[in-house]
Amino acid sequence: MVKQLPSFKLPDQTGATRNSDEFKTDWLVLYFYPKDNTPGCTVEANDFQRQKDKFSSKKCQIIGVSKDSVKSHQGFCTKQSLNFTLLSDENGELCNAMGTWVEKSMYGKKYMGIDRATFLYKDGQLVKEWRKVRVPGHVDEVLAAIS
Repeated sequence: MVKQLPSFKLPDQTGATRNSDEFKTDWLVLYFYPKDNTPGCTVEANDFQRQKDKFSSKKCQIIGVSKDSVKSHQGFCTKQSLNFTLLSDENGELCNAMGTWVEKSMYGKKYMGIDRATFLYKDGQLVKEWRKVRVPGHVDEVLAAIS
């Protein structure tokens, strides 16, 4: 388990490089999801978007991370009206650091992919983590964990 927010420099959906140091104050939700514009990932992103004002009122930023490109993130944000940060981790550096790049299996076929996971940080220190996330009700659970 990673106790501190790992160091990273990754592009967001606008193409701007974002640095981990920007996110080490107050609360941070760092969630990892498999792919833009897929059913579960779309529901999860929209759930975070619907609750964004509640997270903001608790001084909590939301960051979604996948291996999708900046262009894919731009389209996803536009299509879903998302106004929080999505980071493009195309090389998988942050996914690897967080242990979310894992072997998966579907219909007997093994492949590598992102394990849906959420990490809650306060001032850069890990407070709680959720692995193998099930989307329904998850965002409410994360919000409830912020004291």
